[in-house]
Amino acid sequence: MAKTQLNVRVDEATAEAARERALQRGVSVNRYIEELVRQDAGEVGHTFVESAADFMKQYETVFAEEFGAEREGRR
Repeated sequence: MAKTQLNVRVDEATAEAARERALQRGVSVNRYIEELVRQDAGEVGHTFVESAADFMKQYETVFAEEFGAEREGRR
């Protein structure tokens, strides 16, 4: 995968915390930040899917009434 350079500005305490955490994990700061972003993006995706499923459960009867019982079994 091609890499793109991304420059960010953080305060010194945040920069030091990132360096320390990366060192503890045995990875570069770049790798550490990349892993954090991937983890965060994955959680957001997971949260979206859970929310959509909850929405569908909550309004299942509304959809059945609107689109008919014959479609209810097709999921």
